[in-house]
Amino acid sequence: MLQLRRILQLKLQGKSNREISFELQKSRDTVNGYVKQLSLIGKSFEDLLKLNDEEFSSLAFKEPSCVKTDWRFTDLQGRIPSLCDELKKPHATRMILWEEYRQSVSEGYGYAQFCEHLSRFLETRKAVMIFDHEPAASMMFDFAGDKIALTDYQTGEITWCPVLVCVLPFSGFTYIEALRSANQARLLKALNNALCFIGGVPQSAKTDNMKQVVKKSNRYEPAFEELAQQWSLHYGTTMMAARVRKPRDKASVESHVNAVYNRIYAALRNRVFHSLDQMNEALWEELDKFNLRNLQRCDYSRRDRFILHEKVLLLPLPAGPFVPKNKVEAKVQRNYHITLGEDWHHYSVPHQYIGKTVQVIYDTDHVEIYLDNVRIACYRRNYNRNGHTTLPEHMPPDQNHYARIKGYNRDYFIEKSTQIGNNTESAISKILGQKIFIEQTYNSCLGVLRLGEKYGNDRLEAACQRALAGYKVTYMGIKNILEHNLDKVVLQTDIFIHIPDHENIRGPESYQ
Repeated sequence: MLQLRRILQLKLQGKSNREISFELQKSRDTVNGYVKQLSLIGKSFEDLLKLNDEEFSSLAFKEPSCVKTDWRFTDLQGRIPSLCDELKKPHATRMILWEEYRQSVSEGYGYAQFCEHLSRFLETRKAVMIFDHEPAASMMFDFAGDKIALTDYQTGEITWCPVLVCVLPFSGFTYIEALRSANQARLLKALNNALCFIGGVPQSAKTDNMKQVVKKSNRYEPAFEELAQQWSLHYGTTMMAARVRKPRDKASVESHVNAVYNRIYAALRNRVFHSLDQMNEALWEELDKFNLRNLQRCDYSRRDRFILHEKVLLLPLPAGPFVPKNKVEAKVQRNYHITLGEDWHHYSVPHQYIGKTVQVIYDTDHVEIYLDNVRIACYRRNYNRNGHTTLPEHMPPDQNHYARIKGYNRDYFIEKSTQIGNNTESAISKILGQKIFIEQTYNSCLGVLRLGEKYGNDRLEAACQRALAGYKVTYMGIKNILEHNLDKVVLQTDIFIHIPDHENIRGPESYQ
């Protein structure tokens, strides 16, 4: 429009088209065409200059009164939506779709024009939305696609460690951490570290549909793993999941993963790491530089934006970090103990709950036992395998175990073992004396007696004789002797190694 107004001004000054072409640095044919087009409007040049741009443009650039429409274009436009849907199907190509199109429309577009119109339509479907993130509203996290190599110092074996990336979308403030593996426990611990690094809790935490967090994907109501729900409840935040195969739902963390590649991975590309701590120290050193670097075409960094606008709006951290709790069911045995299968350790409960099914909730430090949502016992977690943790108040009155009602007591097992033989009786006696609470040994005694039913009393006698020669008598020891037929091997008990006297033996005079 400026050029057209300048042409009108120069024409009113009496300039020729040649002179106007020279002054505006335009070709003479272009100027001739503009002057001819303006002359055909039917208004004087003075009147045209008085018009505003919108009125002037509507007169100077009139649309053709009749535009010829190609029937092939109209026909293809009606087919394109269904063609795009077909293109999404496996093994479908544009060539196949074009051949099918020409079979139904023999005089339709050629392959080149067909692809051109199809591409123009697909471009319109790639429009993206701009999100204005609120400060402290969300933290997005995801694992980087590329892992970092951890090299064993002695063997040279390489282990690839996943890297967790956490981002606050408003400021871009970032946290990263390398993990030994991407299992649920290590992920939740890394998220604890991320919130500690940020110094507060955002209103929500958003990720994709990683199996460590999301139990069942759903666009509207995804189901989260129980530990993930416990984590969000502990910190007072809301766990959210992106839609399936919609990475733009968490575009901030996706873009920052690429930034981590370019700014942090690239800086450490020639480093060799021999421990996870060494790797994370190097990552965090480069991370500080990354957060302090000014954003492109900005005079502030991610950290500046975070401290000025976002940190004060974060929710406060709880008193302690989140500790994952696991939940299993267990049946109270006749010795009024339940077994925690992960450690194979036994914990007592009040004897009146024998035969009941209880819920065991435990973490790295504590074990809690519930019946009908009422806690009936609580312990410090004991990792001693096959051990027992027993409280005296859980035992029946006068130390009478429930098993005594069924006839199980010390005299019962001594009597039964005496019927088999002296060696079995001695082995049972040793087993009965190995625990502070004798009731804890009844299962072992029962197992030993039942070995006689399986292998015969004579073999059990021989096995007990061999077991008594050892340091400790146990059910598993006697069972292994029988399974490996060691009871049939003659036990040598008369072996004595005599060291003859010689001049190298020192006497008491050497220790004055």
